[in-house]
Amino acid sequence: MSTFILWDIDGTLIYNTPSAGVLYLDSIEHVTGVRPTVPVPDPHGMTEGQLLLAALEVNGLDTARLGDVLFELDVLSREQHERGHVREACEGADAAIAAFAARGWSNALLTGNGPNRARYKLLAAGYDPEDFDWDHSYFGHESPTRHHLTAGARAALTGHDVVIIGDTPNDGLAADSAGIPFIAVATGIYSAEQLRATSARVVVDSLTTGLDEVVAAIEALATPAADYVGPEEFGENPDVEVSSAP
Repeated sequence: MSTFILWDIDGTLIYNTPSAGVLYLDSIEHVTGVRPTVPVPDPHGMTEGQLLLAALEVNGLDTARLGDVLFELDVLSREQHERGHVREACEGADAAIAAFAARGWSNALLTGNGPNRARYKLLAAGYDPEDFDWDHSYFGHESPTRHHLTAGARAALTGHDVVIIGDTPNDGLAADSAGIPFIAVATGIYSAEQLRATSARVVVDSLTTGLDEVVAAIEALATPAADYVGPEEFGENPDVEVSSAP
């Protein structure tokens, strides 16, 4: 049995920025010819597929163009990367990745981003993408909800211990729905106090000050992986992409 640590990216591995959503607007405008002006309420914790579909809907645009918008988002993300775009890694996350690997745990991703966009974000923040297990990472660009994403991850990792690390209450709810233990870090927009209202086994201000506490919590967890049966509403075979390293 292996232990998989499934990392969220935005707010957990990489600090959020005020301009983080610009590429979403650009991708919709390039495809539809209209730049969205109506914001999506409470987008934090949404998958990219969910967020972009909601943006098309609330702005009265053709939702059938979602696939085209996702493709354009990948194109724009690559161009941004090639221009040398830089992001800031969350405090202590790199040390946590190393500490987990030293214990034989597999660092992987569970993110609302697509695999290419995830890789560009990691590179922009100075991470080595090869420190993550891409064969056991889960990407939400085509998932309708984060619950669907975590259900697919849990089903794929049956027989293994799994932990999700994230920074939003929605991360916690999605982990709960799949029976996966949740650990919260307050490096996103939610405070430690707000995250303590979730089911998180432990909440830390950062992975610098809280790494020992997080390691102890993971060591104490025994996920009933083999006994988990995914929520009926997600079906027996959730259509969640598992991507090898692009």
